[in-house]
Amino acid sequence: MSDHYYSPSPGVKSDRRIHEEKLRGFELKFMTDAGVFSKTGVDYGTRVLLDALELKGERSVLDVGCGYGPIGLTIARLAPESHVTMIDVNERAVELSKENAHNNGIKNITVYQSDVYEAVRQSTFDMIVTNPPIRAGKEIVHRIFEEGYGLLAPGGTMWVVIQKKQGAASAEAKLETLFSEVIEVTKDKGYRIYKAVK
Repeated sequence: MSDHYYSPSPGVKSDRRIHEEKLRGFELKFMTDAGVFSKTGVDYGTRVLLDALELKGERSVLDVGCGYGPIGLTIARLAPESHVTMIDVNERAVELSKENAHNNGIKNITVYQSDVYEAVRQSTFDMIVTNPPIRAGKEIVHRIFEEGYGLLAPGGTMWVVIQKKQGAASAEAKLETLFSEVIEVTKDKGYRIYKAVK
C-alpha cells in the first residue's frame, strides 16, 4: 500500500475541496485533499472528541496525527492563551494544516511533519490529543501512548478517541499500564473518549 493517509508523501492525485464545519461553536473552513484522513469532512470520532474535551488553562497542547487540522485548530480557537503544536507524518496534511490555520486567522499554532514524536522530542506538553491512525496498526497506536506519556508534564492529560470495534478495549488497557488514571469520558455510536492523567 503506497497510498494511505499515514504515508509521508501521498502519491495519489490532488483533489482539493473546501468544507465548512461548525466545531465547538466556531465556524471554520477546512481545505482537504486526497491522501489525507477524512478528506470528505470532519469525521464523527473527531466531533465526539472535541465535544468531550475539557480545557483547564493548559499552556501547551499537542495534536498527534493532526491531518488537515480540525482538532488542533479548534483547540487553538477555544484556548487563545495556549499554544497548540500539531504533528503529522503526512506532508500533505501538514501543508493543509498550515493553510487552514492561516485561512481561519489562527496564529497560536506550530505545525511540523513528524514521524510519531520525532520533531517534538525536546518539548513538554500539558495536554496531548489524538485521533490515532488505527489503520497504521496497534504498534504505532501504542507508541503514541507510550512516548506521549514521556512528553507530558506531571498531571498532564492525554485525550484519545477510538472506536470499540477498532480496539478501544486494548487501547484502554494499554493506557492503564502507563497512566495513573484512565477515565472513559463518554461514548457515542461506538466511539470511546478516554482521558488519561499522568
